[in-house]
Amino acid sequence: MLTFGIEEEFVFLDRATLTPVPVSADVQRELQEFDFAGGVVRSEFLRSQVEYASPVLGSFEEAAGALWSFRTALTSCAEDHGVLAAGVGTPFTNPNGAMVTDNSRYENIAGSIGALAFEHHLNGLHIHVGVPEGEAAIGALNYLRRWLPVLLAMSANSPFWCGEDTTFSSWRGIQYRRWTTAGCPPRFLDAADYDRRTKALIGIGVTPDQGSISWSARLSHHQPTVEIRVADAQLEPSTTLLLALLGRALVATFLGRPETSFPDPGPELLDAALWHSARHGLTAQLVHPVDESLAPASVVIQALLDETHQALEASGDLAIVTALAEQLLLIGTGADRQRQAFAVHGREGLAAFLSNAIKNESSAHQPAAGHLGPDDPRPLESEPLG
Repeated sequence: MLTFGIEEEFVFLDRATLTPVPVSADVQRELQEFDFAGGVVRSEFLRSQVEYASPVLGSFEEAAGALWSFRTALTSCAEDHGVLAAGVGTPFTNPNGAMVTDNSRYENIAGSIGALAFEHHLNGLHIHVGVPEGEAAIGALNYLRRWLPVLLAMSANSPFWCGEDTTFSSWRGIQYRRWTTAGCPPRFLDAADYDRRTKALIGIGVTPDQGSISWSARLSHHQPTVEIRVADAQLEPSTTLLLALLGRALVATFLGRPETSFPDPGPELLDAALWHSARHGLTAQLVHPVDESLAPASVVIQALLDETHQALEASGDLAIVTALAEQLLLIGTGADRQRQAFAVHGREGLAAFLSNAIKNESSAHQPAAGHLGPDDPRPLESEPLG
């Protein structure tokens, strides 16, 4: 059974204006009273952001317990400071100034990217899946590439920017295309090829280290994991869990048949498919990862479930993943639901929706009382930047 981990980024918003508020340091200090200390809870690029890094997880139940516990504490602390904690890819409105966290690494990056620092109000969800180091990890990374646009479409949760509807489902996905490294990673020949090519990027543009390589998936250089970074931050833990379990199942699917010849779409198709997913989410046809043609979103998601069926069955996740995927198709992505809330009651309605969404889960998805996660307490470690 492959282990996995989850990193969720949240933004603190003014309840009336939905503008980011720089209270992260204060909230982090208060979170320590809930036993969420440094390493588990971390600063992000901006002082309005915070990142939660889960322990190493082995099951849906452990993941649900970890996410539920943190979100409950985060909501309480945010309320104490009079702000709203939101799991959104981009905030509804942007503040004047970048509000960069007081950290030498972040300050150096901000100095390097100029005006982009004022627009990096981006929040993501990163899924780590434990893999054997070496060629297996490279094979898994190569295999994941064709599924990244589907995961982006399912996670799309950033429709607003500067108080306007962008008409995109994932504006975060579009904003990220402006960085030195972005989009689908290239295909690598082997582990040596990955090592050589990633090291060659260091020092070019805004790539001071391997942790600043911003591909939609990459290998962690801190631990033996494949890191899937394509998803927007999520409104609710249920969609985070869906994406995490699918990410683990995809890696397990590859490891279960590493000698199989998988289709390898060209980089131009993958890049176009990512843009298409960012634009439409699940509201239009998606690029089918196998036959490389446009197909209804429901058909493409079913293809993903078919691809990972055996792995999901082996891990005991097939029923919950199928149910959550059907729920997503029924109620829409986070972007769809944000738009619905805003259309009905404007900014006030959107604020109420975001406030409820971060902690609004059915009792069926809540962990058993007192369950706080796995025996292994080690948090994940990776570099931020959304």
